[in-house]
Amino acid sequence: MKAKKPPAVPRQTRQRILDCSLAMFNAQGEPTVTTNHIADELEISPGNLYYHFRNKDDIIEQLFARFDARMDEALAAPDGRLPGLEDIWLQLHLVFECIWDYRFLYRDLVEILSRNRRLRVRFARILRRADDSAHLVMRGLSRAGVMRASAAELDAAATNILVLATFWLNYAAVRGDKDENAAIRDGIVQVMMLLAPFLRDAERVHLNKLTQAYID
Repeated sequence: MKAKKPPAVPRQTRQRILDCSLAMFNAQGEPTVTTNHIADELEISPGNLYYHFRNKDDIIEQLFARFDARMDEALAAPDGRLPGLEDIWLQLHLVFECIWDYRFLYRDLVEILSRNRRLRVRFARILRRADDSAHLVMRGLSRAGVMRASAAELDAAATNILVLATFWLNYAAVRGDKDENAAIRDGIVQVMMLLAPFLRDAERVHLNKLTQAYID
């Protein structure tokens, strides 16, 4: 006779609900997934799910908290030194990987934020933090002699990077791209190319080599 699995403890069940919800939201789109769908996928009762989360927005807020913490780590600037191109490339990887893992937030951004004021406020904080980080990196590249640009050009480049990174997935979806993973790779390259006009000759050659190796 097959032994029965011991029942999951509450903490494990809560984590399973979050992990399953994230996977379903990413795969199917948040608006189409209900708490009943999540409970069915986990083979638990809706009452068990509501024991841990009040409703679907409660689940989304908890997922957003995990996303927020991870994005905060990704946006950290190099400690004690000026940044280089490799630092920007690595930071973009970390940011876009975070966007990929929580892509439902970006793909359904307007829908989610339109109905949840708390998330609107929190997402606005993330954008401000990302904006500060982008401006700091641009000024650091200029001080390091990697870029040649006026203060206004640096500010514009920082803003363009933030806008492009935030809405790249939406653009790729409207364009009809089916492979979101490839779309994110293209997004990283596109952001790096925003820097190209301001780079010194040697750094531009370096960027082209990095880009080519990445695409290949």
